[in-house]
Amino acid sequence: MKRMVRDSGSLVLIALGLAMLFFVGPLFALQAQSAKPQEFIQDVPDTPVPLPAPEQPLPYSHKVHLALGLECQLCHTNPDRGRLMTFPDTATCMKCHASFGKNRPSIQKLSAYDKSKTAIPWVRVYTVLPGVAWSHRKHLDAGMNCEMCHGDVSQMQVMANVKSVNTMVGCLDCHMSHNAKTTCTTCHAAWAPEMVIEKKQ
Repeated sequence: MKRMVRDSGSLVLIALGLAMLFFVGPLFALQAQSAKPQEFIQDVPDTPVPLPAPEQPLPYSHKVHLALGLECQLCHTNPDRGRLMTFPDTATCMKCHASFGKNRPSIQKLSAYDKSKTAIPWVRVYTVLPGVAWSHRKHLDAGMNCEMCHGDVSQMQVMANVKSVNTMVGCLDCHMSHNAKTTCTTCHAAWAPEMVIEKKQ
């Protein structure tokens, strides 16, 4: 009888141990996983069809430059109206490139832009569509960061339009997930003739 009690006591302990393993263990694993810091949150969905990167006047890798510790705001400022982010002045680039890589053809071309005080004619990857009242400033003030709309730029050798940030569905999805306004006049102040985009023949 004592042996049966001892055996049943062992079975209870084994059952409790298994219960801890199967039910409590996953909770600790889930807690540890949720405690991991996220590098960035992407709110805008990917573009359904990847768009090719536009040809730029100079080769530029965000991946290389951000790996050196540069931050978005060093090159892309947001002046007073807040609509578009700017491109860096050539003097900003030449702070490093006056000595680094100066024998490369692309850096020599950069230096020529700088000496002639000519802005580099970068091609914008994302464009605001006609009739859309858009402001980077409002979004930055609301706590949005660059990666939320433009993806993980730190991994891009060539900047391309990879997010559907300039589509109505992309904007609406993000606004709804952040409880922001979604009325027509949030983005479209009023109807105007330039809002009609004619189909090219």
